[in-house]
Amino acid sequence: MSYSELSQNELATLVPELLLAGQLIDRSAMAHVIGDFGRDVMAQVAIEEWMAASPVYTARMRRAMGVDGDGVVDMFKCLQLDIGAPPQFMDFRYSVVDEYHGSFVLDHCGALMDVEPMGEDYVTAMCHDIEDPTFDATAIATNRRARIRPVHRPPRRPENRTPHCEWLVTIEPDREELDLPDYTHAMFATRAADLELSEIDHSETGWNDYSGDLLDDLQFRDWAHSTLVRTAEEVAVQHQLLIMGFIGAVSRRTSAEHARELVVKAVTGIAGLTAERIRAALGITSDAAGLAQVLSLHPALGPEQYVGLGVIAEGDGAEAIVSVRIPRGSAAVADGSWLVHLDPDNLLPLQAIATAVDPHWVVQGARVDDGFLTVDIGWGAEQRERKEVAVVRFSGGASFRFDDRGAPGSITPLSITPV
Repeated sequence: MSYSELSQNELATLVPELLLAGQLIDRSAMAHVIGDFGRDVMAQVAIEEWMAASPVYTARMRRAMGVDGDGVVDMFKCLQLDIGAPPQFMDFRYSVVDEYHGSFVLDHCGALMDVEPMGEDYVTAMCHDIEDPTFDATAIATNRRARIRPVHRPPRRPENRTPHCEWLVTIEPDREELDLPDYTHAMFATRAADLELSEIDHSETGWNDYSGDLLDDLQFRDWAHSTLVRTAEEVAVQHQLLIMGFIGAVSRRTSAEHARELVVKAVTGIAGLTAERIRAALGITSDAAGLAQVLSLHPALGPEQYVGLGVIAEGDGAEAIVSVRIPRGSAAVADGSWLVHLDPDNLLPLQAIATAVDPHWVVQGARVDDGFLTVDIGWGAEQRERKEVAVVRFSGGASFRFDDRGAPGSITPLSITPV
């Protein structure tokens, strides 16, 4: 099953789940970097990872959603569709003064809630060292003269201060343009950067793009079916780009074998938790058909135009087999994505997905032939959850639930608000 085969209601449920899963990639990845290198290297890896990926996927989302301006409204629209700012878990509240001036607060920052118990040094690393360059990298995908600067931010003074932080956004015409590092330019040269995805049908009922007003909340149930399909595919590309940014950052610091180990651990952790949340959100069964569906919808294995995933479920009950086929000549493999680390002897991310659907699904064999890696998953002895998945559960995002916050409202520039 591809995203296009889901109903409009299913897609409206899935898209915020995919955005949240992207935010949680680092809850998996950075735990292992801290363990091997310490906090300071973790911060530098995170900076390079996000600075490599976010300008590329933001440019993609702008094109997809018809966001063609260069002001703060355009920037905020892109942030609302960014895995760095999943709705409600990272509860951005925006204000617009005029075209080139605005601000936002985080009424709730799930990332802060995860990191605060680790102590102020970790909070400072995230909210100062990492945020300063990565916020700017995201902003300049809309305008290279944009800057995002704090009014206040954690560590929280006084204790438990709310909102958790506040930031000013300014764009000045005479300001020097910010450039991007070489590793970001290299990401723009990947196949993922220019990947063709499903077309949006602008004749469909519902929101077809985001060219209109900036909304205070996105209610995906209002969006047209084809727009949601494209959004889900774009968010899956965001996942792929962020993981490639992580691969590059760790590869610049250690051996190829150690980097591979870190990547596999990171993907295993997020793969299992994401599979669990997708299954629960959509009410997917735990049988062979359900496992095939979760695999097909999983962002680590998509979008289909990039990965070329094929999944076939055959048989019933304990005799069922789910076969996963991943081409070795896909755009994802050509880009050096995490999928290059999958082979018959290294299949932990797929096992983590299978275990999340039902602990009795077991990877039973794999082979490479005719240009495909084929992995067979069958019913077997109960598997324990991988420790890499358990690591991600420390995040509040693991059990986070989205609320229905009602109809969204437009955000009006303050400089033209009637008195």
